[in-house]
Amino acid sequence: MEPSKALIGIGAAILVIGLILHYAPWLINWFGKLPGDIRIENKNSSVFIPITSMIVVSVLLTLLANLLFRR
Repeated sequence: MEPSKALIGIGAAILVIGLILHYAPWLINWFGKLPGDIRIENKNSSVFIPITSMIVVSVLLTLLANLLFRR
């Protein structure tokens, strides 16, 4: 794949994600609220570790990559 085509594809993906975040934010409200996501809050600090959400995102990206780049 040529670098120019890859950059165009990445730019298009960023544009689509930006449009979704702007016009339909409820589509990603699940992120960070799944069972297995760790949230620790004190009065002075907070820690958020989205373990389950990252596993879901990883599986989705893997499936998408396998569908797009299958030979």
